[in-house]
Amino acid sequence: MSNDQSKLEGKWVLITGAAKRIGASIARKLHAQGANIAIHYRESEAPAAGLAEALLADRADSAIIVKGDLLNTVRIPELVTDVLDQTGRLDCLINNASSFYPTPIGTITDRHWDDLIGTNLKAPLFLSQAVIPHLQKTKGVIINIVDIHSQRPLRCHPVYGAAKAGLAMLTRSLARDLAPDIRVNGVSPGAILWPEDGMPEAVKESVVKQVPMARAGNPEDIANCVLYLVRDASYVTGQIIAVDGGRSIGW
Repeated sequence: MSNDQSKLEGKWVLITGAAKRIGASIARKLHAQGANIAIHYRESEAPAAGLAEALLADRADSAIIVKGDLLNTVRIPELVTDVLDQTGRLDCLINNASSFYPTPIGTITDRHWDDLIGTNLKAPLFLSQAVIPHLQKTKGVIINIVDIHSQRPLRCHPVYGAAKAGLAMLTRSLARDLAPDIRVNGVSPGAILWPEDGMPEAVKESVVKQVPMARAGNPEDIANCVLYLVRDASYVTGQIIAVDGGRSIGW
């Protein structure tokens, strides 16, 4: 095992929404570098179990799955207890789970607000609060998956954008309040994965034209940045790194 891998050996990472897409990529990346992974899911049990099976085939006793509805913040301490009962420790929380969909002005409902604010801002706050005592013991890390649209609004997404803007501020606030025992940073993806329900090719082309790197990214780009912040950035806290091919510097 390399020296870099040994830095994560035996450490447990809880990743919310880790069954698919970016969350699963982060899980695979950190696991490959020696970490053990607690895979949180809400409804995607089969993908979560499949990912855990793959990780366990590579290294025994290195992955678990935990189910939980993060909108029910009263139950979040129970979720954390469930993880700790199986792992005995926690070294990192990655707040990745997120709802994302348009809410044009004039159509916004309480359900939209509760869901988008709940998954993108409220749950990360209450999860972070619940894990603080455990991360203090391990000198741990919190990583929030933000969004470049926390700074620049995405048309017809006012609630989502407000939630991610709040998450950016939460990241900085926690970093200040939890130092020096716990580091807190964020990663802001740009055009990494297109929506699961599809997107017109013309829209994709329009987005890519705004990217200086002239292409979309991929989930591993996010995973690599998370790995850096978790494993290598021992003197970095309160920062939010845009992984967007340069899009946010020029549009």
